Amino acid sequence: MVGPLLAWSSMMFAQTAVRPAAASANPSVDQILDKYVDAVGGRAAWKKLTSRQSSGTIEVPAMNLSGTFQVIEKAPNRMLSVVVVAGANFREGFDGKTGWSDDPQNGVREQSGLELEETRRQADFYHSLDLRQLYKKLTVTRTEKIGDRSAYVVEGATGSGDPDQMYFDTQTGLALRVIGQHHGPEGVTVVQEDLEDYRDVDGVKVPFVIHQSSGESAFTIKIEEVRHNLPFDDAQFAKPAAP
Repeated sequence: MVGPLLAWSSMMFAQTAVRPAAASANPSVDQILDKYVDAVGGRAAWKKLTSRQSSGTIEVPAMNLSGTFQVIEKAPNRMLSVVVVAGANFREGFDGKTGWSDDPQNGVREQSGLELEETRRQADFYHSLDLRQLYKKLTVTRTEKIGDRSAYVVEGATGSGDPDQMYFDTQTGLALRVIGQHHGPEGVTVVQEDLEDYRDVDGVKVPFVIHQSSGESAFTIKIEEVRHNLPFDDAQFAKPAAP
């Protein structure tokens, strides 16, 4: 859900071997993903939802900045995010086919290549249910600690670039962390998202606090309101005309 917020951030600012015995003790990809779907409310609850509006705040402690954001999403794959930080507006959208962004540095710009593929995955309204379809290959690689929690690490291969790494709580099944590449005009950045404060909204669980960091920036997203099944016109997601 927060993937659309990545575009603006770049403008603002010893490996452990896994022994075969330990790896064989891990559950399968299907078991982990099935538990995750159940943990976030289950397939039936998600399929009752057709749209979502999320709004809240963004805090950038290192720069003493704060701002607001709003993300609207519509099934099956439409998305628009609007971020306002220090008086600057950053927008990113996907209309089901075209991915685009609009920011003070680059203006209105259509996405292509790996950047477009990332946006297409992020715009999937049923992303939690569709991980098997969104990745070419999913592999359980290890178990890792995040704070006092243990997590199964599942690598999702996209067919190009490094795989995404998704960390699922071994006890609750919820996603605790996602690490992946973000492609944009400034190049490729590895971005880490830590997901906290899951709350039940209309029968599904949503993380209300997301800490996002990369080599260039770190910020915290705090969701204040989530509303489902609002009427959104498809035209709201279309790429705006260049001025």
